[in-house]
Amino acid sequence: MMVEGSAFTRNDVFQMAIRVAFVSAVTYFSIKWLVNQIDPTSKSRKKAEEKAREQLRKAGLGSKHSVVFDKLTDHEMIIASQLVVPDEISVNWKDIAGLDNLIMELRETVILPIQKRELFADSRLTQPPKGVLLHGPPGCGKTLIAKATAKEANMSFINLDVSMLTDKWYGETQKLAAAVFSLAVKLQPCIVFIDEIESFLRTRNSHDHEATAMMKTQFMSLWDGLITDPSCTVIIMGATNRPQDLDKAIQRRMPATFHVPMPNEFQRERILQLILHKEPVAPDIEYKKLAASSEGFSGSDLHEVCRQAAVYRVRDYAREEMAREKESQDSRNSTESDDEYTDAMRPITMEDLRHSLAKLKESKIQCGSLAPSMRIELD
Repeated sequence: MMVEGSAFTRNDVFQMAIRVAFVSAVTYFSIKWLVNQIDPTSKSRKKAEEKAREQLRKAGLGSKHSVVFDKLTDHEMIIASQLVVPDEISVNWKDIAGLDNLIMELRETVILPIQKRELFADSRLTQPPKGVLLHGPPGCGKTLIAKATAKEANMSFINLDVSMLTDKWYGETQKLAAAVFSLAVKLQPCIVFIDEIESFLRTRNSHDHEATAMMKTQFMSLWDGLITDPSCTVIIMGATNRPQDLDKAIQRRMPATFHVPMPNEFQRERILQLILHKEPVAPDIEYKKLAASSEGFSGSDLHEVCRQAAVYRVRDYAREEMAREKESQDSRNSTESDDEYTDAMRPITMEDLRHSLAKLKESKIQCGSLAPSMRIELD
């Protein structure tokens, strides 16, 4: 015989279900919060997402293509934090000196087929390459060329940080690699730039970690998808000073290769003129003599020579100022404008550049990047 007091009423069951649902929800959100707190990458992911939203708004996806913006996945948002819109790229062809032939070839091979797609629509052979490799010694302007290409072609530029593709969770690395290509397709025309590409896509061997091998395989598989789609305007551009370390399969996917060599004497002269053309320089600067005496110097080295020479004038001004303060403690106008400060300093002289060149040359000899037999004679 059943006792009435022991039976559950419908109201009791409903209340119990509410309690179970409430406890489950609290448990779920508590565990989720705890996992986020102990996850060392959670803060960086949030920052990456905020940066990605800002860059995507600048790219116009927040208004013109709002549907695409809303449908971006979490992994695509992480990759989008590396996006640089064309308007924010401050480098153009005028900032690159001495590489006129290379710039012309890039314009004809890469930029023209993108800007004038209607002229090349009837031929697949004249389509822009899906892979471009810039190789040459360090400091010769490979990264500048990549940025200037994106600026000239008005293409979105993803400066891919390979470390962002690694994740401790199994399978996340492959999803991030896939997000690179899916985001690039949504942003097309787009350039995905990988600096020091040999560190990421070097020759595969049996010692590769399983996750690394899977990431390389998927990256190349998705890259093949771009190559087989003639309507897709996404270019993977890499820069390296060790092209021999690249995997053979990667070299096949980058048919357009451009060698960026060390500058010759004429190129070094043009680089020096470009670096110093907006700086206060004395009329005694002899660019030809400086170029002839800087054999073995890259464009980055020449920029450092000019930077150190500019520092000398600031150093001399500071010393003169301290000497004047010691001589007299009279009242001095402490609210000088920047223009007055600049005018008070002397211009960069040939002597400054000579000392800077000799100092950097000695440093390069000690580091083994320059032969000791090379002499810098400016007299």
